[in-house]
Order: sequence, then structure tokens, then C-alpha cells
Amino acid sequence: MDDAVVGPVDLAGRVDEALAVQAVAFGLSEAEVAVRRHIVLRHLQNPGARALGATAPGGRLVGFVYGMPNSRAHWWSTVVEPYLRGTGSDFWLDDSFVITELHVHPDYQGRGTGRSLITTITDSAAEPRSILSAIDRESPARCLYRSLGYTDLARQVHFPSAGMPYAVMGAPLPLLHPGPTTDFRPPAGHG
Repeated sequence: MDDAVVGPVDLAGRVDEALAVQAVAFGLSEAEVAVRRHIVLRHLQNPGARALGATAPGGRLVGFVYGMPNSRAHWWSTVVEPYLRGTGSDFWLDDSFVITELHVHPDYQGRGTGRSLITTITDSAAEPRSILSAIDRESPARCLYRSLGYTDLARQVHFPSAGMPYAVMGAPLPLLHPGPTTDFRPPAGHG
């Protein structure tokens, strides 16, 4: 199997392909995919929203990332702000590029695809730092994020629709660019 190529993607035009990757990587039901479709399309309308895709030979989408400059008015920020305030790190919500979603098909995990997606999208960010949320358990995703310079800003963050707690992580930009190591399984970004 050849490695995926990371580059710009019309995520709105390929949203169903992207959500099929997310469904496999994150274990989503058809109902959850339908809800996330609406959310992704709404997010992509935010000023500064950008997306990258990872395509396999033949053009099949096997991974994607998207994010945007953070705003305290975004739903995600309103949920995490009290947790960040409690740790004295709510300033991370300002002047940050938020990684909203990052997912890689299991067949392409562990090959540097997720690392390439996140470093490429943040390398072009104008903001001095990046934030994201990840399921709050030790996982290859959290290891990947830590290897890039992300640290825990708040843990045990509860989103209304999520059954498990999340951690909010932040990193100064540019991210660290260590050589390719273990990529992540399962994906952890959640917007």
C-alpha cells in the first residue's frame, strides 16, 4: 500500500468521503455521521477555516484535517472556557488556531499521515498557538499530539453530546517537527 499525499481539499465537496473516513476511524453510527455532516459544513463557513486531505493513489480520501482561527463565540469555546479558566489557561482561546477535526483511515494510521496533516495545516496558521480537544485517555493520538508540542490545558472536559471526557491541549506554533514515528489510532479531534 502506497503512502497518502497531503494537500488542499475541497472538504465541503468531499464531505461524505471525509465522514466515511471519520466513521471508520472513530466508530460513528449513521445517525452520528448525519449530525456531523451539518456541523462540518457549518464550520467550513467560518472566516479562516481551512482543510487538507490525504489521498491515496487513485485519489481516494484516506484522511483529513480542518481548523480555523478560534473565537470565544464558537460553541466549542463556550464549553471548554470554564475548564480552561479553572486551570488558568483560558487565554489559549484567544489568538489560537483550533484543530476542529483530524481523522485518518485505519489502513493509513501509523504511517505519518496524521502528523503530516496537522503540521501542514498549522504551518500556515497566522496565530501563535494551536488548541484541540482529544478523548481524555492515553492513546496514540495523545502521544502524537505530545510529540508535536501539545500539552494538557484541562482534563475531564465534558461535552454535552459526548459519552466520555475530553482533554483540551495546546501548543505554541510552529509545532515541533520530529521525524515520522507512530501516528495515531484512533483519531481524537472533536469540534
